Amino acid sequence: MIEFRSYVADLHTHIGRTRLGAAVKITAAPSLTLQSIIRYAVEIKGIDMVGVIDCHVEEVLKELDEDIENGEAVPLIGGGIRYPGVTLLLGTEIELFDENCQGPVHVLCYLPTIESMKEFSLWLAKRMKNPSLSSQRIYENAKILQMKVKELSGLFIPAHVFTPFKSLYGKGVTRSLTEVFDPALIDAIELGLSSDTIMADQLEELHQYSFLTNSDAHSLEKMAREYQIVRMNCPSFEELKLALSQLRGRNIIGNYGLNPLLGKYYRTICAKCSMQIDGKRCTQCGSTKVIKGVFERLRELASRRSVQIERPPYIHQVPLEFIPKLGKKTIQKLRKYFGTDMSIIHDVSEEELIKVVQPSIAKAILAAREGTISIKAGGGGVYGKIERNNNS
Repeated sequence: MIEFRSYVADLHTHIGRTRLGAAVKITAAPSLTLQSIIRYAVEIKGIDMVGVIDCHVEEVLKELDEDIENGEAVPLIGGGIRYPGVTLLLGTEIELFDENCQGPVHVLCYLPTIESMKEFSLWLAKRMKNPSLSSQRIYENAKILQMKVKELSGLFIPAHVFTPFKSLYGKGVTRSLTEVFDPALIDAIELGLSSDTIMADQLEELHQYSFLTNSDAHSLEKMAREYQIVRMNCPSFEELKLALSQLRGRNIIGNYGLNPLLGKYYRTICAKCSMQIDGKRCTQCGSTKVIKGVFERLRELASRRSVQIERPPYIHQVPLEFIPKLGKKTIQKLRKYFGTDMSIIHDVSEEELIKVVQPSIAKAILAAREGTISIKAGGGGVYGKIERNNNS
């Protein structure tokens, strides 16, 4: 009999710098190295499977080879690389801008083995200006990219699909994924921080796909701000592939993500004065230049026919750094007593929390867990904020 377990998976984490100090993701923190990602996943965040989406970079591949040669990591038969306590999934984020995209679109591609990622890296290098950096533009048709990923037995997933910049729907031109991609060659949809499954299911064409909620971490602390719980036999590439297709008892059993109100692009904002607006013109300064929010964009895209489908529960969570008055030193103190952030955010009782932090902070953590907090919606690149009038 197959034994299933529940695994925490965050499949979108960037590398800021290589072991030798070379930049990979320019906008990511230098502290985001392969080694620190593994350590944070195991010791701080409680992640069982982490997707590192800069693995096409030659120097990153060399680091992985060194870790395997040194016995620090082991390639899994089912795909992925096993470090003590966590599986690393080999991924890459790519920017598309072909004749059909009409604007930059980011996608995530995952390969099962280091050999297949090396082959993919060489293929990309012929179509990129700078393959040593993350999230670079590929000069190739989107469907040809999809077919190459499938040729290498990989997974193809459109990234943060509703955000206003560099996403499938968010840029305001594309109304259907069929305009850009072959729907049959998509394995899942990554939602992004300003949406949840109920919002995304307003688009009927997305009903056939599993939804992913990933952190898109540009710093260590942002890891696991969104993740999913996946039911698998073990944390490997092939098991995840089965789970995304809901095959052989494998499946996503829960999505955990920010309340969309906390996301940076939930509501439409005036690009000139940052006023939150409902129409096409700012009532404060009169500007018509706006950064359209996910909430408003989805109202434009929503299918006429409303269909309820069965999905895993989406649990709104609040990362510790969002809790008012909860500073870095206090977070470290909580981690020392209770272990990973997973335990603190979801499991530790109020009585136990009060032994370590002020009652007001303990109540705020519990309120966030129970979904009873008040939030000022984010937009225009600024995160939403938890209001301080809830005994926090």
